[in-house]
Amino acid sequence: MPLINSVVNWLNYKRIYQIDLYSRHPIDIQQEQLFQLLDLARNTEFGKMYQFESVQTVGEFQRRLPLQGYEEIKPWVERLRAGEKNLLWPGEVRWFAKSSGTTNDKSKFIPVTKESLESCHFRGGKDVLALYMRNYPESRIFTGKSLTLGGSHAINNFSNNSFYGDLSAILIENIPFWTQFIRIPSTEIALIPEFEEKIDKIIETSLNENVTSFAGVPSWYLVLLKRILEKTGSKSILEIWPNLELFIHGGINFDPYREQYRKIIPSAQMHYMETYNASEGFFAIQDNPSQHDMLLMLDLGVFYEFIPMKEWGTDSPRVVTLEGVNTEENYAIVISTNGGLWRYIIGDTVRFTSLNPYKIRITGRTRHFINAFGEELIVDNAEQALKIACEREHAIIQEYTAGPVFMSEGEQGAHQWIIEFEKEPSSPEHFMTLLDTALKTLNSDYEAKRHKNMTLSMPQLVIAPPGTFYAWMKNRGKTGGQNKIPRLANDRLYLDQLLELLGKK
Repeated sequence: MPLINSVVNWLNYKRIYQIDLYSRHPIDIQQEQLFQLLDLARNTEFGKMYQFESVQTVGEFQRRLPLQGYEEIKPWVERLRAGEKNLLWPGEVRWFAKSSGTTNDKSKFIPVTKESLESCHFRGGKDVLALYMRNYPESRIFTGKSLTLGGSHAINNFSNNSFYGDLSAILIENIPFWTQFIRIPSTEIALIPEFEEKIDKIIETSLNENVTSFAGVPSWYLVLLKRILEKTGSKSILEIWPNLELFIHGGINFDPYREQYRKIIPSAQMHYMETYNASEGFFAIQDNPSQHDMLLMLDLGVFYEFIPMKEWGTDSPRVVTLEGVNTEENYAIVISTNGGLWRYIIGDTVRFTSLNPYKIRITGRTRHFINAFGEELIVDNAEQALKIACEREHAIIQEYTAGPVFMSEGEQGAHQWIIEFEKEPSSPEHFMTLLDTALKTLNSDYEAKRHKNMTLSMPQLVIAPPGTFYAWMKNRGKTGGQNKIPRLANDRLYLDQLLELLGKK
């Protein structure tokens, strides 16, 4: 075992040194990334249109290229899916990550180039292990296998030249062959499209394996792990996999699930490591186990820009690079990548927790918030307030979503929360008082709207029985993979669907 770790640490030495340079030369590294991207794509149709060859500065790049959302790149994507080459990135693009849609489209199809697979997604995965081994040099993770819960959309053939599916499915399809010796389940099982069938097969084939780690979205893994406990009659996952030591998670905030994981994996030697790996690229990794923020990865073929959220929705929002960010503001992320995305607004929002090195915390989505009454409530506010309320009331949340109750004649507006508890609060009324108080502390706009109930009245709680959110997601065809339960919405679509499922509408 010491020999394996010695070899791994030796192989990781150079990479750790490069990552350490993030603290000393972040701006230089980022500028180098941008001009490498521009040079590689200068002869593409997009590169010729915007004259990449003559771009000399970051400012010139920003002035020349417009900000883009999916609606702007969709015509290019459709041409790529039809087999055209050299449009946004050199060569042919054969893979497209299917993710949740926009207002006008049920699904988005994000180009995944060979370069983004190798130099961004796979390299980011290696960086996770490199940073983990730096923190835990005596780890026994390589004595066993890693469990992978693949995507809900298997690889589908769009044309003779292109394929689409969940990012996780694309990664599994393209991962080096030798990884099959250190991971489970088999590719065939991992790519089963039907979620229930997939987890049944995973349970059937993995119980007798030596699983030391697993990676994926916390909510869906919780479904799998609870099914395993039900099937085996075990009280703890450690009874099945005694050498389990690492969960690499991402996609959603882990805090609402932390207590549930501690309950079913009761070990001080179990480690949790957050990553920010989206369809558009691999962006950040939790490098310090004692801190829940993530190191922004600066050399994986991604150039970053940021829009202050206070300017979101204006005609000409201010856009800054790393040099212009601070730790006080909330930002929408803009990326240019080796996947052929140029000044692309991915829809996530972050806050910087450190500028040396640059570290971030995901705060939500540009379209997942409640601002029906000017309260500007974001997901980060909700997560922190729920954590406080749960700690005080000794409650554990399974899932939740929230949205507005619009004003009616003679009645004020409010927020309605539908929460599925693992452990219900002893006093739901006190729980909501704690939540409301915490939100006032965290968000001055919310506090102003709640003042003397002038605009917003006390938030409302609907307690959902166990399994409600899973049934809702299953009805919508959104189980597994990178599907996420929407936490906040500025309308009542999700609330009304859930209330109808509960027979309360």
